[in-house]
Amino acid sequence: MNWKIIHIDETDSTNRWLTVNCTEGQAPCVVVADYQTAGRGCGTNKWESERGKNLLYSMMIHPTEIPVNKQFVVSMAVANSIAKVVRNHVESACDASTLNTREVCVKWPNDIYVGDKKICGILIENRLQGGVIKDSIIGVGLNVNQLSFVSDAPNPISLANITARLFDREALLQELLEAFDEEWADLERVHGRYLQQLYWRKGFHHFRNAWGELTAKIFTVETDGHLWLRDVDGRGNRYAFKEVEFLVSSE
Repeated sequence: MNWKIIHIDETDSTNRWLTVNCTEGQAPCVVVADYQTAGRGCGTNKWESERGKNLLYSMMIHPTEIPVNKQFVVSMAVANSIAKVVRNHVESACDASTLNTREVCVKWPNDIYVGDKKICGILIENRLQGGVIKDSIIGVGLNVNQLSFVSDAPNPISLANITARLFDREALLQELLEAFDEEWADLERVHGRYLQQLYWRKGFHHFRNAWGELTAKIFTVETDGHLWLRDVDGRGNRYAFKEVEFLVSSE
C-alpha cells in the first residue's frame, strides 16, 4: 500500500485521531505518536507506554471487499504481520538455549506474546456499510525500547528487554508496514498462518468462562473469530471475544 505516514507528538488516542482527521476515500494512512494520554486496549483496558520509547500507531485502510462476516481477517492479518517482525528480531538476538522460552505467538484474538509475556496489543475498530467494511482503524501498541513497566499490567515485556539493545522506531515501523502489506496480499492463507502460531495451541491449559475455571485445549479459531475449546472430557465450547479468559501466570 502507498502509506501516508503522519507523526505527532501527543494525542489522547491514535485511533481517535484517525477517526477525526482522516476522511473517507483517503489513501491508506498511518498516524504515529510519541505519547498517548488515553491509550486504550480492548474494553476498559489501558495501555502503558513511556513517552518516546515505544511504537504507538494506528492505520486506516478501506477494505470494502471484505464482508462483515469475514472482518476477523483484518485482525488475523495485522497480528500475523507483527508477530513475524517481532519473531525475526527475537530469533536473531537469542541463542538456541533460550528460544524455547521466547516463542513469539498470537494470543487469541490478537495480542502478541513472547513466551508468557505480552509485547503488543492491537485494537481494531471497523466501520461497516452495506454488508462490507467501509473503514478499518487498526491501533497498535508495541513495546520497543521501554525497560521497566510500573502499571499493574501483569506480564509486559519489550523488544529491548529481550534483545538487550535499542531500536530505531522509524525503521521498525517500516518493517511492520511492509510485513502487513505482504500479509494483506495473501489473504487466502492468513487463517492458516494464524492457527500455526496461536499461543497455547498445544496441550491443556487453564481458562475461565462465565461458569468458572476449566482445563481445556484450543481446538481451533474459526474464520469469524470464534474460539473453540475442548475440555478434558472431550466437550467442545465455542466462545466469542470476552467470553473466556486465559489464566496466564504473571510470574
